[in-house]
Amino acid sequence: MSARENILSRIKQALETPTENPMPKPDFSVGVYAKSEEEYPDVIFAENFKKNNGDFYYCESPEVFVNELKQLLGRRDEENIYIWDRYLQKLIEKSGLKFLYDDTDFLRADIGITKCEALISRTGSVLISSRQTGGRRLSIYPPVHIVVAFASQLVYNVQEGLSLVRNKYDQEVFPSMISLITGPSRTADIEKTLVLGAHGPKEIILFFIDDNPTS
Repeated sequence: MSARENILSRIKQALETPTENPMPKPDFSVGVYAKSEEEYPDVIFAENFKKNNGDFYYCESPEVFVNELKQLLGRRDEENIYIWDRYLQKLIEKSGLKFLYDDTDFLRADIGITKCEALISRTGSVLISSRQTGGRRLSIYPPVHIVVAFASQLVYNVQEGLSLVRNKYDQEVFPSMISLITGPSRTADIEKTLVLGAHGPKEIILFFIDDNPTS
């Protein structure tokens, strides 16, 4: 018997022989990824967010956030800062920082500051939707995207993040777009050279405000 015939014979025999330990039926109701045993999910998020080339700032209160933001912007050269969320406008305008309230000269935008829908701890991702005040544009067009998020928005996986969105909006006003931001926009399609900012912001900065009274 030739080597080829020997191999084919063994394959045929294996196919005809029933498996003694058949594979168990998968349980699709159980998540693929087990939750981490890490006691602090914000630590997991921060580590994964930074692995994705994001800049993470922990803030103990909204007041600390405003001070940190003022210092950050003071070290940068960007001038055209856009904030459309009314809560953020009220919070930041007391600091004396100059920013634009509407879309005047939006094509010249340098920085967009928005809130988000949720933070995904397992992947270090930011979940946004078209129902936010910034809509689709403010988190996509400016080269720098600054996200203001809260500890209460932190969940472990995407499924839990989508549940937050589902509970927040009813069917009549449900977002037409839900997106995950996992680090700055990047691609390596051309000659395997990594390019940042190919399809969106080339820099993402997140201010994490601790609004959890138990922490």
